[in-house]
Amino acid sequence: MKAIAITTIGGPEVLEVVDIPEPHVGPGDVRIRVAAAAVNPTDTIFRSGWYRREIDDGLPDVPGMDAAGTIDEVGQGAPWSIGDEVMAIVLPTGPSGGAYASRIVVPADSVARIPAGSTLIEASTLPMNGLTARRSLDQLALRPGQTLAVTGAAGAYGGYVVQLATQDGLRVIADASEADESLVRALGADLVVRRGDDVAQRIREVIPDGVDGLADGAVQDEKVLAAVKDGGDLAVVRGWNGPTERGITLHKTFVSSYARNHAALDRLRQQVESGHVTLRVADTYDAADAPQAHRRLEAGGTRGRLVITF
Repeated sequence: MKAIAITTIGGPEVLEVVDIPEPHVGPGDVRIRVAAAAVNPTDTIFRSGWYRREIDDGLPDVPGMDAAGTIDEVGQGAPWSIGDEVMAIVLPTGPSGGAYASRIVVPADSVARIPAGSTLIEASTLPMNGLTARRSLDQLALRPGQTLAVTGAAGAYGGYVVQLATQDGLRVIADASEADESLVRALGADLVVRRGDDVAQRIREVIPDGVDGLADGAVQDEKVLAAVKDGGDLAVVRGWNGPTERGITLHKTFVSSYARNHAALDRLRQQVESGHVTLRVADTYDAADAPQAHRRLEAGGTRGRLVITF
């Protein structure tokens, strides 16, 4: 079967279309005939060698953490049927590799139906970033009425954090460039400040006591600490180790802990259907053009997700 894989670490040029053995389900698994796989920063990091599969099976490494398609094989005990249109979060470090493949096998609880009214391409942009956003908010555990700051709010993770936080009853202050301000406001931010290395100072100018929690989608780490009040909470997405200050609690958000959280993924589906979460597709690429998709993502400024189609 066709997959987009890497046999060596490097730039986008190391991505190539290869033939690999077709996978089959075990108990509790489903196989998906992939129509679309979203392109995420985690994929470019995987390609660059920041983390790799630990399994030495002689096969190329396949990136990708988001997929949508049609179930075509069902393992014993899996509560799905052949023909179901689904979206899935995929762990590329697992035994079956990532989502950039024409067929993938995943645990049944890593899957949810695609939102009604959405295409498979649109649905492929939701699982990984949506679950990462949900995980960060659950770790921060803010109460309705408390204030959350979001950096990188125009991005996929940041945008989902803004939308989910407003649904949780939080007051949201988000960063944006001048060009992205209207987008971030439309996502539901109550206050918008200009993005940049001095974003903590800008947040303090409008929230003098500091925010209760901050979700750092811009990966600014120590640069955003000053925005958080004494004893507040900070969620980071690239494993920053601190140190923090003033009693601030650091939460490392790893989506792998929610990779088999069907209830959370299905709740995201419902929030899309109710209009509270927006799916954003920037562009689509054929499998052979995956290097071009990676180059565009790494160039920055993409709003919405790039999607590889099979």
